[in-house]
Formats: sequence, structure tokens, C-alpha cells
Amino acid sequence: MIITTTPSIEGKKIVEYKGIVFGEVISGVNFVKDFMAGLSDIFGGRSSTYEEELLYARDRALEEMKQRAQALGANAVVGVDIDYEVLGQSGSMLMVTASGTAVVVE
Repeated sequence: MIITTTPSIEGKKIVEYKGIVFGEVISGVNFVKDFMAGLSDIFGGRSSTYEEELLYARDRALEEMKQRAQALGANAVVGVDIDYEVLGQSGSMLMVTASGTAVVVE
């Protein structure tokens, strides 16, 4: 399945629009990951614990969106947008949402 941020796919013709599809993931950052990220904040450098959590959440959101598109009979998703939000009282939850238009191309 082709997944792209562009509104069209070069060399392909969109023959049917199936609708907007979404993939959402809400992921909690636990105490250990928070502690490890705090060390990076103190000593400098990148926080691999948060980066790994972000990569995992984004991949899962895209996969969920892809599955929903396939369930509609689509073979591509165009105009994909990925949004990130921090949720929860202490900001300890990460929400990643992927959205796009499920289409059939030939």
C-alpha cells in the first residue's frame, strides 16, 4: 500500500475516494522512562527513551490508518498528516494521530 503526504501519486490515477481514515495511539510514559529522560535533560544529549516511544507510537498510528484504509478496499492513502499531542495532568501521555484519504489507484 502506498502511503504519502502528497495529494496525488505520480504515475498513478486516483479512480475512487473511499473516505478519510485515521490511526490513533495514546502512549503513557512510565516512571522509568521519565527518569531516564530526566538524566538526558540534566547531562545533555538526546533522550533515546522518548525518541523510541515516539517512533513506536508513530509507526503504530500509521499501521492502524493503513489497516482501516484496507478495510475500506483502498490500495493507497494520500494527503497523510501526522499530529503529536501531550495529554494528561502531568503531561505524561503522548498521543499520535495519523490521518489521510483512502483511495483506489491504478
